[in-house]
Amino acid sequence: MFYGIIQGNESYRKFNPTYMKKHMLMIIALILLVSAFSVAQERTITGKVTSADDGSGLPGVNVLLKGTTTGTTTNSSGAYSIKVPDKGGKLVFSFIGFATHEIALGISNKVDVALHLDIAELSEVVVTGYVGTLQGKTAGISIRGNSSRKHEMKQAPVQDSFHMKPEFNTEEYDGINENIFRDAQKTPLSTFSIDVDAASYSNVRRFITNGQKPPKDAVRIEEMINYFDYDYRQPPVDGDHPFSINTEISVAPWNTGHKLVHIGLQGRNIPTENLPPSNLVFLIDVSGSMDEPSKLPLLKSSFSMLVAQLREQDRVAIVVYAGAAGLVLPSTSGGEKATILQALENLEAGGSTAGGAGIRLAYSIAKQNFRANGNNRVVLATDGDFNVGESSNGAMENLIEEKRKEGVFLTVLGFGTGNYKDSKMETIADKGNGNYFYIDSILEAQKALVNEFGGTLFTIAKDVKLQIEFNPAKVKAYRLIGYENRLLRDEDFNDDKKDAGELGSGHTVTALYEIIPTGVDSGFGKVDDLKYQKPNRVATSSNDNEVMTVKFRYKKPDGNVSKLIVHPLVDENVSITKTSDNFRWSASVASVGMLLRGSEYVKDFTFQEALQLAQGARGQDINGYRIEFINLVKSCSSLANN
Repeated sequence: MFYGIIQGNESYRKFNPTYMKKHMLMIIALILLVSAFSVAQERTITGKVTSADDGSGLPGVNVLLKGTTTGTTTNSSGAYSIKVPDKGGKLVFSFIGFATHEIALGISNKVDVALHLDIAELSEVVVTGYVGTLQGKTAGISIRGNSSRKHEMKQAPVQDSFHMKPEFNTEEYDGINENIFRDAQKTPLSTFSIDVDAASYSNVRRFITNGQKPPKDAVRIEEMINYFDYDYRQPPVDGDHPFSINTEISVAPWNTGHKLVHIGLQGRNIPTENLPPSNLVFLIDVSGSMDEPSKLPLLKSSFSMLVAQLREQDRVAIVVYAGAAGLVLPSTSGGEKATILQALENLEAGGSTAGGAGIRLAYSIAKQNFRANGNNRVVLATDGDFNVGESSNGAMENLIEEKRKEGVFLTVLGFGTGNYKDSKMETIADKGNGNYFYIDSILEAQKALVNEFGGTLFTIAKDVKLQIEFNPAKVKAYRLIGYENRLLRDEDFNDDKKDAGELGSGHTVTALYEIIPTGVDSGFGKVDDLKYQKPNRVATSSNDNEVMTVKFRYKKPDGNVSKLIVHPLVDENVSITKTSDNFRWSASVASVGMLLRGSEYVKDFTFQEALQLAQGARGQDINGYRIEFINLVKSCSSLANN
């Protein structure tokens, strides 16, 4: 009818302005109605993606509307939001290390998903072009450093439907000579740098999970102990120092005639929103050796999790190196997550490894974007197999030491197996005022880069040193458990030019000493009497009840002058059953480390006894790291018999 009226009044339609105005308004109204109807055909789906293993949120998960290019990724807590058609459609959830999951959309606008681990995805081995048979092949692991030992590991042949080839293991570990007992009267001081690295534990876990005994020099006991969080008291908010010192002493579980001293440092926990702005450079190895599922693909997912933690005031650049080094992403705001993630996704592996050139370029980019009073850091991700350019440990040390003086620190993330160069990565992390992690799974990436984000990337104290003075009236002999490659000369303690370890926000550091009390006849630590001099008489004083004094030096991240804290320890003869979970847990981990290393000091202690000690000290274990260790120890007994 409306159409007929218009057709029948052609002259009126052409010449009446009022009519034309009404007509146009009706057309606009129709357009708006159609537009509104179109919008109504879309809806927003929200939800959370968690790990079916422990219920924790998974950041960086890809969420894709199947058959389209519409997608998003989960945030730091595993939450996501995506627009989809009003009816029908499927969402695909994918993340390396987890089985891909599809869900058909129903009427609900909330879809939560629990992803299950897919171990096979991270365990694939690429086999290329070798045809033949294998007979009794072994894989040699070379050990570098003071020790000249060489470990031999049995390696099963790797095969696919067409080819078979031997996989030779060229992993490298610096030799470790275990600390011995020292006479407290002749050598009353013990000095060392702290170590917050955790790479050794996850690397050892990798061996045991694969049914292999780890090479003894891959076992750094202090890194195993410090893999775990401890329930230490937080430093006072208005205190003069950014950490607290916690000490305990009781019987050594593996030798009841000896005592065990537990020293714990707790760094102040700074909320993420209060952390200084970051200037980060991701330095990523994309050489041919990284072309394995447990390397570059896992690396990309790991960095995606880190990107999810960044704030708008943080900035990220990406440098890659293979046959040459190049900048693939200039310094970009942490608010532009899609841009950063796309640059990561585009990376492919191939070529040789110009590690030195890559590190030089990364530090240059970090310097160009330097943030005064901020967190300036290079995050290196590699398997450590530098074979072009500055490849020796000495050259790398000089390069990293030179750059750290400019205020740019270093974090090292290690990936992969077979050609893994642990010794090289530990060296450059130590020299770069940084920390070192071995990422063997997406869950380990979540621990290092999400759960412990502040401690990993934000330093609250540098050049942290401990010096213990033992009271010979109470202590006959002592030995530091672990920290063999962190020992310092006694005079280094007061030398502010001497480099030492760094402590991050919220980090804990734990060290253990085994001591032989005076009057105890022990088979360890015996030294013949001196011929030409007599030992000084042990002085008596009002401090005779003190077993030892802990002295602690540190500098502020931007400071050059150290501060001193002094903390005495008195033995109150507390039984081990009355000690804290902290004490018993660290003792259990230390004993497992000594057993794996074949230490003479662990005596007849067994994995089963270490297991019982750990089971009684698990505590809250919010993230499940301690129950994982308990299950790992259960596997160790069978390995010990092989």
